[in-house]
Amino acid sequence: MASTGSPRASSAPVPAPAASDWTVQVADTIESVIGSVRDKTTIPVETIARALVYGILIAVAGITALVLLTVVLVRALSYVMPVWGADALLGGLFTLVGMFLWRKRRPAAAKNDKR
Repeated sequence: MASTGSPRASSAPVPAPAASDWTVQVADTIESVIGSVRDKTTIPVETIARALVYGILIAVAGITALVLLTVVLVRALSYVMPVWGADALLGGLFTLVGMFLWRKRRPAAAKNDKR
């Protein structure tokens, strides 16, 4: 027969010994210090490394696409005009772009003078 009386054990938690409290606090402090150092050092370095890797990958893909586009343009223009004309047209275009970019550059002496 089952009785509906009160349980034998009390429901109040038993306090932990005082000796284990400081060990838990030291472990938590060490963990928080290490986590803080990691957040301030490792995560920014990881972000910079990812940016460099993805930047190099994008640059290589962009240069490859530019070279392939140039080849396609030479092939397509060679059907419309003689090959030397296609070469001259694209050479002139690249020369104009290069001259424009050369004009936009700022020499090191000019940067220091404007400060």
